[in-house]
Amino acid sequence: MSDLPSHTVAASEPAQNASSQPEVAPLDVLMVGTGEYTTGFVGGGASGSDKKVGVVGLTMFDLRRRGKVGKLSMVGTSGQKYPAIREHLQKNITNVYNNLDTSFESYPPNDTRDPNAYKTAIDALAPGSAITIFTPDTTHYPIALYAIERKIHVLITKPAVKTLAHHLALLAAAKEHGVFVYIEHHKRYDPAYADARYKAQKLGDFNYFYSYMSQPKSQLETFKAWAGVDSDISYYLNSHHIDICESMVSSFGYTPVKVSASASKGVAVSLGCDPITEDTISLLVHWVKKDDPSKQATGVYTASWTAPQKAGVHSNQYFHYMAKNGEIRIDQAKRGYDVADDSLGNGLMWYNPFYMKYAPDEEGNFAGQGGYGYVSFEKFVDGCRMVNREGTAALEKLDQRGLPTLRNTIATTAILEAGRRAIDENREVGIKESEEGVWELV
Repeated sequence: MSDLPSHTVAASEPAQNASSQPEVAPLDVLMVGTGEYTTGFVGGGASGSDKKVGVVGLTMFDLRRRGKVGKLSMVGTSGQKYPAIREHLQKNITNVYNNLDTSFESYPPNDTRDPNAYKTAIDALAPGSAITIFTPDTTHYPIALYAIERKIHVLITKPAVKTLAHHLALLAAAKEHGVFVYIEHHKRYDPAYADARYKAQKLGDFNYFYSYMSQPKSQLETFKAWAGVDSDISYYLNSHHIDICESMVSSFGYTPVKVSASASKGVAVSLGCDPITEDTISLLVHWVKKDDPSKQATGVYTASWTAPQKAGVHSNQYFHYMAKNGEIRIDQAKRGYDVADDSLGNGLMWYNPFYMKYAPDEEGNFAGQGGYGYVSFEKFVDGCRMVNREGTAALEKLDQRGLPTLRNTIATTAILEAGRRAIDENREVGIKESEEGVWELV
């Protein structure tokens, strides 16, 4: 059994199967990263994207209201932002959702800038607590490892890390310290994508997959500090569809064996991004069935952050999956819901309320619990509490459920790093998985 503590559940949420399982307390959560995805606060005000009030913070505040989450804290590199962030949350969440409590403890202090403040914040947590990491990709590994070594559960935004070596190191550390590490691949919970993954199991051997995902050039303003330098558009967006594809075909025994890649350049640089920033990246991945190498498949994954500013959607996202006995096509950019608003100045907009539904219910409370963005975080919180209740035996159960755990996302990291190396080294990069489950790039 894990040495993580057993707690007592809050009165607001009766324990399930209380007669056979110990009760467990709400989960204390530290949110690492204070930007768009956590708070919706960017550049001194609300984000111009579809995440104007964020995702992580709003979800955690609501999970606290529901009794699944306890104490909340937040850490960034600059404490000077917190007064404005609190004002933003008060105005756009508390005042909108029936006085939803948006209080949190913050690190570093308001008058301090400290890039290592995450260590102080993590040190303040008790074992069995959790963190969410929404920071530049290069910081995921050191922050996650620091938390894991202190027996803290970890959620990491995709991509998990930038290298296969770091992914495997975190996997080993998580096993040693008995904690749950989950990658926030929320597209797994998109109802259409989830249904497609299920139906793909009845279509026979994998043959071909093509995906495209993009965001408008305005996102490069939000990401200008790290875009192209700390990470690229393939890590940022291709990670979604690579994970979806891998989770669809791994049950058939398909594994990636080699990757080539191509990148477009010019637009991001003209917008003031670093000269090395690519606009669009396509990965070509060769898949082989482990028990029958004569069966092979092709995956093409394309991502761009230089789509038109006024395309009507924040994110184009679609794929085509072809198998032996059928095919699946999904276009999730336009959900059959469009709004024309003169104040927007850009004509028709296609919204996606299936990700995060921000409209309150009839009592004024937040009512987006069914959105797949929210569901992704709730599954992490439930998984952490399961481990705190049942001990480390629960970790294998969570892997077996097919959740995007560290163990279940190794191939995605391998493909992403291989794609980056294929561009940098101008060659095809191989991926090897031994019979013992050891992965390496060649």
